[in-house]
Amino acid sequence: MSRWGLTIPLAGMSLLEQREVIAELPGLGYTDAWSAETNGHDAFTPLALASQWAPELRLGPAIVPVYTRGPALLAQHAATMAELAPGRFVLGIGTSSPAIVQNWNGVPFEDPYRRTRDTLRFLRRALNGEKVTAEYDTFTVKGFKLERAPEIPPQIALAALRPGMLRLAAREADGAITNWLAPHDVKKVRSELGTEKELIARIFVCPSDNAEEARQLGRWLIAAYMTVPVYAAFHEWLGRGAALKPMNEAWAAGDRQAALKSIPDEVVDDLIVHGPPDQCRARIREYTAAGLDTPVLMVLPGGGLTMPEAVRALAP
Repeated sequence: MSRWGLTIPLAGMSLLEQREVIAELPGLGYTDAWSAETNGHDAFTPLALASQWAPELRLGPAIVPVYTRGPALLAQHAATMAELAPGRFVLGIGTSSPAIVQNWNGVPFEDPYRRTRDTLRFLRRALNGEKVTAEYDTFTVKGFKLERAPEIPPQIALAALRPGMLRLAAREADGAITNWLAPHDVKKVRSELGTEKELIARIFVCPSDNAEEARQLGRWLIAAYMTVPVYAAFHEWLGRGAALKPMNEAWAAGDRQAALKSIPDEVVDDLIVHGPPDQCRARIREYTAAGLDTPVLMVLPGGGLTMPEAVRALAP
């Protein structure tokens, strides 16, 4: 069986309220817990808690931006998690988006490919315990050495949506993390990443047999993401440019309702897994059959289930 991951923290619950359900995850068949970092919890604190509540799980952020922490601080965060979960922590890094990096954090969103490459190369050295003095293209580090380098350096996975980042992940990282794809998209992503590196993807799952409820929620999520330039370009590459063009045009014109209405059911059904839990599990297995190594479920509310009930119902 492939790995079976879950996005934490779960929506609608405080961090400490999640202890019981996270402790249950290994017994339910989940192998991984992956956090995120946008405008909610930071990426590392939920993983630190999970490392103690469910010590069997593999843990990772999907993803931490390479801009919003300095390279040395990012290495310190990673080393701390590697100490809490030795051999079970994967550091997911990526560019994030101009909204998060520049608009919210006041950091110029410049040269994303080289910034990601440089951060990856620095982290490899720092997490192996080296003293790093180096001039990279996008930053310079002088004399940094971790006080407590991890005994087992973590693997590093790159957020990668299109050929350039996917090929960088194939050459220099341990895997790639992607988002918002259908099972039939996996082959195209694999064609750039190759077969040797782990492919991880967050999958949005709404365990509800009310298709209209799930599609309504899915449309809001698709509009929020696919109007971001990096995701618009990703889906242009995947072949959904024409299907999403009316949404992008209406969104750019400020007509949110028209944007939502213009998203075809077929696109929603491609990108949002929904239906009764057994149907959702079967759909997720289509991803793994197509070549995805690690599905990471992002559980959405629906079907009258509480979040812990939905997590249990979607267990492999």
